[in-house]
Amino acid sequence: MNVDALLLWSRLQFALTACYHWLFVPLTLGLGVIMSIAETKYYRTNRPEWKRWAMFWQKLFGINFAIGVATGLILEFEFGTNWSNYSWLVGDIFGAPLAIEGILAFFMEATFIAVMFFGWNKVSRGFHLASTWLTVIGATISAVWILVANAWMQDPVGMTFNPATVRSEMTDFWAVAFSSTAVNKFWHTTISSWVLGSVFALGICAIYILRGKHKEFALANSRIIAPFGLVAALLTAFTGDTSGYNVAQRQPMKLAAMEALYDAGESTPEGKTADGKGLGLSAIGLLDCDKLTPLAEEHQDPFVFNMKMPYMLSWLGTRSTDGYVPGINNILEGGYYDKDGNQALSADERMRRGKVAIEALAAYGEAQKAGDAAEMERQNAIIQENFDHFGYGYVQDKADLVPNVPLMYYAFRIMVGCGFLFILVLLLIWILQRKKSAEEFARYRWLHIITVICIPLAWIASQAGWIVAEMGRQPWAIQDMLPLNAAVSKLAPANVMTTFIIFAVLFTILLIAEVSIMVKAIKHGPESHLNDVEQLFSKRESK
Repeated sequence: MNVDALLLWSRLQFALTACYHWLFVPLTLGLGVIMSIAETKYYRTNRPEWKRWAMFWQKLFGINFAIGVATGLILEFEFGTNWSNYSWLVGDIFGAPLAIEGILAFFMEATFIAVMFFGWNKVSRGFHLASTWLTVIGATISAVWILVANAWMQDPVGMTFNPATVRSEMTDFWAVAFSSTAVNKFWHTTISSWVLGSVFALGICAIYILRGKHKEFALANSRIIAPFGLVAALLTAFTGDTSGYNVAQRQPMKLAAMEALYDAGESTPEGKTADGKGLGLSAIGLLDCDKLTPLAEEHQDPFVFNMKMPYMLSWLGTRSTDGYVPGINNILEGGYYDKDGNQALSADERMRRGKVAIEALAAYGEAQKAGDAAEMERQNAIIQENFDHFGYGYVQDKADLVPNVPLMYYAFRIMVGCGFLFILVLLLIWILQRKKSAEEFARYRWLHIITVICIPLAWIASQAGWIVAEMGRQPWAIQDMLPLNAAVSKLAPANVMTTFIIFAVLFTILLIAEVSIMVKAIKHGPESHLNDVEQLFSKRESK
């Protein structure tokens, strides 16, 4: 079996499924809030146009929701099929949030989504509104537990390793559910999804304004979407900052790769930069890919050019203008001090200790077979003492601990750059709506064109964010505990390649189908006819 080929195809298949799935999830979360706000307007005003408009957003939500569920189910099954060693080692922990998601959130969505779609004119306006909001809340709760599971992969807490079963066992559910990584990931991911939904909805309104169609809908809805989107965009920037600080504490290699920072110089025992100047954050730069070799004999500047914001990297990573943030080479070589005065171990030392833990685990297994309780206890003590470095024992070359630096560097700046663009566009729309009449606002064609252009940029930014989050963790399936080469299932590479091709074709067909159905629904518009479901039930009532 070609392990390298198996690992490559397994990673590609999981990345394919995750990227396709994430095309649908943020729109579900964002559009769900917008349709709920529109129905709330209908409930408060009892104006029939708001009912039609809420049903229009609901139709787009439903199309997207259905395909998102299909891709999500496949994604969860891949943990067992392609990453069985991972599932065996941490299934007791990782499975808990996914089980809660399935039992609580999925059934909540399934219950109230039926009322939302088929309950028009069948239940009271208040109950229907509650069902709509509960559907959105259920989708958000679903995201909560999935993000908790993902956050645990980034920051494995609340667990202990049991050598008798060779499994990690949960010891503190609340530490898993409410770790700083989980809290940050939930807020940043959910709120950024609201931004994507707002940009998408405003883009539709802009298309209608530019074409002179459904202008009443477009102008009225953009007035409620723009402030919601602006607040969400500002909160996304704030949660992004807190997420960056959390990454600096838990995954320093990820932050170093995001900055293409190889050598941060010396640090003091207080965790400060030795020169006291602080480190600048790269605003925009161009990398020289021939100078990205870690631990090169001669120091090489990896940038062709680099515009920095003074002191901002130190502030992001330590909340101090002269705090020390290690670079890639510093992390591999060790020896620097963190803010608590602890001196970092080198990658070589961590790899040595990891091998000690793995050898002790093998010796524990032999003692267990022989029934030697004293030897089992001795080997278990060695395992627990070195378990923080366990995953490093499977690493063959310390250079493998470095993620793809160009991908990380540019993806991070695409995400942040698009985020600031959205803030600017949403702010302009909100200001002009407040200061200008509806007709005057409709004449700003340049702004509406930019808003339409922002639609694909919202998905690019969202995908770039997940690339940073997941690729920055490489080569780890679970940070510091389990590398990918030890997590993968024992499968024939040809089988994984075949399913990759099947999924690629299937997901592409689903995406094309969704886009075509969405485009058709948008072309029909909210004013041309009532929701198809309402028409059906109206005909039945007339009979």
